[in-house]
Amino acid sequence: MSREVSSAYPFTAIVGQQEMCLALLLAVVDPSLGGVLLLGDRGTGKSTAVRSLAALLPRQRVTSGCFAGCDPAARCAACQAAGRTRATQRPMPAVDLPLGTTEDRLCGGLDLERALIDGVRVFEPGLLAKANRGFLYIDEVNLLEDYLVDLLLDVAASGVNVVEREGISVRHPAAFALVGSGNPEEGDLRPQLLDRFGLAAQITTITDIDQRVEIVLRRQAFEQDPEAFRGAWASREAALQRSIRRARRLLLEVDLPRELLARIAGLCAELEVPGHRGELTLARAATALAALNGRRTVTIDHVRQVAPAALRHRLRRDPLELVDAGPRVQVAVDHLLAA
Repeated sequence: MSREVSSAYPFTAIVGQQEMCLALLLAVVDPSLGGVLLLGDRGTGKSTAVRSLAALLPRQRVTSGCFAGCDPAARCAACQAAGRTRATQRPMPAVDLPLGTTEDRLCGGLDLERALIDGVRVFEPGLLAKANRGFLYIDEVNLLEDYLVDLLLDVAASGVNVVEREGISVRHPAAFALVGSGNPEEGDLRPQLLDRFGLAAQITTITDIDQRVEIVLRRQAFEQDPEAFRGAWASREAALQRSIRRARRLLLEVDLPRELLARIAGLCAELEVPGHRGELTLARAATALAALNGRRTVTIDHVRQVAPAALRHRLRRDPLELVDAGPRVQVAVDHLLAA
């Protein structure tokens, strides 16, 4: 994806799809949310939005020479053993995981070229190492092979990737936020993977005629002269980048009042959300939204705005509910979280 960043469609030029754009921005402000799932119709800009987002990602400090880009304040075991102490900066990574990926490509394995030419066993990092402390994007995530899903679940739970085969034994940090997109009509996600996404945005085809026309006009202008189009949106892109940086700095200072947290817990209890990831994610998402808005205190409006994305994919499936559980969440929000 890094090669596509400089030529990406501007994020701020996306028409409509407010829930999708907000969910992606909140995941950048607070990566601990656990990532974003984008479910909806084909041709609604899901992949475009993710690739556009990559250009907005902030830079981060990493240990120089670390293939996993570990944090200099908490160096990985390999960097400690090698005595690496220098720090450098890089953009937060956003890595594509193609559907045809092999286990070696995902987790890493033996560098065959070095093994054949030099006769030495050298570890070749995989996509999980490249995505450490960043985002791992899976298009058509509901079509991902089960064995890759199992690997992702193991690593996502521990934050560590362990490779032990072909005479290689390597452990490295692999903490990443998942971003997945897909069309529900092409298959469901396994519940274990579904639960790992912090937010789930439901994307529908825009029906407003003016917006549909604007989508076509902007896309035509972008395809005719990408550089000029990006230049026209550069100031808005820069302003959004500044907002993201400010929000990340402000995040730890945002207060979530206890009484509001109690209402969040009550909402999850009313909806019978299994486990406790629901209220944890909803609290974090509302806090990230407050930070993005430049507020130091979370309000009921922040909670109301992010509740559907934080909870819709966690509800037990109603047999009469074909796709989106968002309306059920919205009814409970309107009832329990009235201002």
